[in-house]
Amino acid sequence: MFTGIVEEVGVIEQILMTMMGLKFFIKAKLVLGDLKIGDSIAVNGVCLTVIEHNEEGFWAEAVAETLRLTTLGFLKYGNEVNLERALTPTSRMGGHYVQGHVDGVAEISEVKKEGEAWLVKFQVEKSLAAYMVKKGYVAIDGMSITLIEVNEDSFSVTFIPHTREVTIVKHYRARTLVNIEVDILGKYAEKFLQRG
Repeated sequence: MFTGIVEEVGVIEQILMTMMGLKFFIKAKLVLGDLKIGDSIAVNGVCLTVIEHNEEGFWAEAVAETLRLTTLGFLKYGNEVNLERALTPTSRMGGHYVQGHVDGVAEISEVKKEGEAWLVKFQVEKSLAAYMVKKGYVAIDGMSITLIEVNEDSFSVTFIPHTREVTIVKHYRARTLVNIEVDILGKYAEKFLQRG
């Protein structure tokens, strides 16, 4: 479980093909502090398991199913990625409950400046937009963001300057693909209503 508050931006240093999918070595600093083999870490919002680590970074592996459902298969050497360690019992909840189980991929259709902020519109499958509500939450590449507007197959959010500076949002452009995780509460609500 994560909060959707990015701790650090890491850098992809190596990518290896394996029998199961892809292995990534991600250069990092802050998240290495108490990192252990077997720990969960969100990489652009995707919950991966740390399989090795050293003083420079860590290795994590993405299996074929993860690569099909996320943007991790498009990563290249030198790409920056959002990183967040899993919650601990004493963690502050600054965002919302994020599982790291990506529901799908959205594409940026428009980036518009509004003063110092960016208003960004995303195209998304109708099946995912159905779980989004205005002023609710969505996780975009692991970032907990408030929804500004929601339509049948699109949604908009605002990124403040601080978020752009400390995450990969600074690289966002039209046609950029991002990982999306909808709020788990919407899924539970739907299931309970279907039972009734």
